[in-house]
Amino acid sequence: MQDLIAKAATLLEALPYIQRFRSQTFVVKYGGSFMDSPDANVRNGVARDVVFLEAVGINPVVVHGGGKAITRAMETAGLKADFVQGMRVTDEATVDVVDRVLSREINPEIVKTIESLGGKARGFCGADIFKCRKLWLDDKDKPGAKIDIGFVGEVTEVNVEPLRECIRRSITPVISPVARGEDGKIYNCNADVAAAQAAIALKARRLVFMSDVPGLLRDPKYPDTIIPHLRIDEVDGLKRAGVIDQGMIPKVDSAVAAIKAGVDKVSFVDGRVQHSVLLEIFTDEGIGTEIVL
Repeated sequence: MQDLIAKAATLLEALPYIQRFRSQTFVVKYGGSFMDSPDANVRNGVARDVVFLEAVGINPVVVHGGGKAITRAMETAGLKADFVQGMRVTDEATVDVVDRVLSREINPEIVKTIESLGGKARGFCGADIFKCRKLWLDDKDKPGAKIDIGFVGEVTEVNVEPLRECIRRSITPVISPVARGEDGKIYNCNADVAAAQAAIALKARRLVFMSDVPGLLRDPKYPDTIIPHLRIDEVDGLKRAGVIDQGMIPKVDSAVAAIKAGVDKVSFVDGRVQHSVLLEIFTDEGIGTEIVL
């Protein structure tokens, strides 16, 4: 009986959040090593959370990554993965692999999983949703100089109408992080940036970044140094202190841009934790790191 009462208490704790967020759009960036887990429960956990969001009247939009799968496919094709400042150098052969893996392998698999759990989803190649400009990196050794890393783009525009049509029909859009460049070609894009731009364009209520770290850590070696709450005016100080660096920079910068554009809250959660999205959204304590104005 006590177990049943505890379950009822959990539902009651979630109730005000369900009421508050009903009919709101939430963008979930789905990425991290947990996507490759041999454990189906881990791989499917995010899909179950998405189906739950659908069921309680929230409109989830998924933008996914797939870096490890891309690297494996490149090795199979005899291509060497090379990174500069954390960004994948993407020549013409590599961008073909990137688009195939993200848009025609991972994307339909996520859609299939959501549907197998009773949800409704539609996959989109990011090139049909995102437009981009070519990204040039600053050369840290030569002030003023730029580094060309190939077909890597920075999202500048989001085609929201196909996404809104899905939302109107209670279907979850699932989008790969590639984009159409000004030259008409396909470019590889940072999935965090793509997710943030989607959240801004859709006027989303929340943006959730899922990865394989517990959140933003003061010391990456110690998971118990997680920063649970962060205001955007604290970000520059943490960058100077080296707390926010490398791969966390585009995540945090994207979060700040989303908050400034009107997204209420951005969360960093650990996708390896079962139902981390639900725990973040529907409980009083939440998990991970939340970034707010």
